[in-house]
Amino acid sequence: MINVLIIEDEIPAQRLLKETLQEIPIKTEVIGCLNSIKAAVEWLQNNPHPEVVLLDIQLSDGLSFEIFKKVPVESTIIFTTAFDEYAIQAFKVNSIDYLLKPIEKDELQAAFEKFEQYNKPLIQEQNANIDFKALAHLIKNEQTEYRKRFLIQSNESFFHLSVNDIAFFYSMQGVTFAVTFEKREYPINFSLESLKEQLHPDTFFKINRQFIVCIDAIKRVHSYFNGKLKLEIKPLHTEDIIIGKDKAAAFKRWMDR
Repeated sequence: MINVLIIEDEIPAQRLLKETLQEIPIKTEVIGCLNSIKAAVEWLQNNPHPEVVLLDIQLSDGLSFEIFKKVPVESTIIFTTAFDEYAIQAFKVNSIDYLLKPIEKDELQAAFEKFEQYNKPLIQEQNANIDFKALAHLIKNEQTEYRKRFLIQSNESFFHLSVNDIAFFYSMQGVTFAVTFEKREYPINFSLESLKEQLHPDTFFKINRQFIVCIDAIKRVHSYFNGKLKLEIKPLHTEDIIIGKDKAAAFKRWMDR
C-alpha cells in the first residue's frame, strides 16, 4: 500500500485525483488533502512524510516550490500542472515526474509504476539534486507574458476582445464565456483552469470552479455562512458568486495586494 498526500487547491481536482487513484491497479491510500503552501508546510513538519506527494504547482498562496524552501521533503514528488510544453521541458531537465492536467488514468498509473521501481535512498538522492529555485525561476519567467486579448468569432467575421474589457469569466455546461463590463458575452475556447494560467494573477482570481473575476468588477464582498464570502460584482450575474471557506483567506490577501 502506497501512502499518498494530495496538495491541490481545487476541491474538484482533489476529488478527481482520489477517484482516479482508486481506479488504478496499484494499491494506494490517500492520507490527506491540503490546499496551500502554509497548510502543507505545517503538515509536513508535524507528520511522517508519505511515500508519494501529488503536488499542484500553482496553489492559492503561491508556487508550491516554496514548500521545499521551508521543509526538507522525503517523499517522491509527482507534480500536477496545467503549464505548457515550455515549462514541462524544465521538469524533464530536472528529472521530476509530472502529470499534465487534465490527468488521465493511464498516466497516473505509469507514474506510480515508475515509483515502485525506485528505492527510497535513490528517491531521496533525486530530490536532493533538484534545483527547485532554478525551476521556480523558469516557471515564473514563462508566466510573465500574460494574455492581452482573445480572438472572437461572430458569424462569418471575427474581432479581438481585449482582456482589459473583461469583467469576469464563467463556465456553464462545459462552455466558458467572457463577460465584458458592458455586459456582452462571448464564448471562449479555454477551460477556466487553462485561463487561470493565462491571466495576470494581480488582476484576475479564480473564485471557484465556475468563475474567474477581475478585481475591477468587484463592488463589495459580503460575509456568508460557514466562513464563506459572497461577491457583489458589476455587471450583475444571474447566479450568486460564492467563495468557499478554503479560498476565503487567499482571496482576502489577493484583494489587499
